[in-house]
Amino acid sequence: MSLRRALRENSLSIFFGLLFLGAVVGQAIAGHIAYNQDQITHGEPAISLARYLTSSDFGQAVMENWQSEYLQFMLFMLATVWLVQRGSSESKELEKPGLESDQAQKIGRHALRSSPKWARTGGIRTTIYSNSLLILMTVIFLGSWFGQSVTGWTKFNEEQRAHHESTVSWVGYIGEADFWQDTLQNWQSEFLAIGSFSVFVIFLRQRGSPESKPVGMPHDATGVES
Repeated sequence: MSLRRALRENSLSIFFGLLFLGAVVGQAIAGHIAYNQDQITHGEPAISLARYLTSSDFGQAVMENWQSEYLQFMLFMLATVWLVQRGSSESKELEKPGLESDQAQKIGRHALRSSPKWARTGGIRTTIYSNSLLILMTVIFLGSWFGQSVTGWTKFNEEQRAHHESTVSWVGYIGEADFWQDTLQNWQSEFLAIGSFSVFVIFLRQRGSPESKPVGMPHDATGVES
């Protein structure tokens, strides 16, 4: 495969990968500057960029966004198995809620010759593979949420010590309003975004996008992508 063809066939993941890297670098630089400005304001020494990148301040800022994004994927993926939305291209067809038949999913004896091996073998391996995307999203969500809690806990205790107040355990921090404020302010924005998008695509179109119905499809057409 030529490099040009590889770039074209993987352009979507490459595009967002580069955007991700650019955003993380920008966040690190801006966060480092803001952190040092705060340090100087309070008469504390500034730190290097390398030190900032390993700090709980930067770790929490990254993790609290990651966990909310993967929570969105996890819940939306699970919800769309059973729930439908009339007219939305993000929904399955109204009469097809649920896990669907083996024939419709092309697994076991209904698998194609070109189907992945674990879709053809049956048993526990096919069951695992049938839910592998949800499993991965859940693991990443739980891992990043735990990472957010640990970095947030460390940052919280640093601030407590700076104000000559008592520190708390990790379990104690999980019950703090500080933790749940950071968590819920991200969750609510994700729920609003995915819920509103599911409704917007009922009435609005984007020509050429698989996230939109074809421009001429009626509003009540459900589970239809271009």
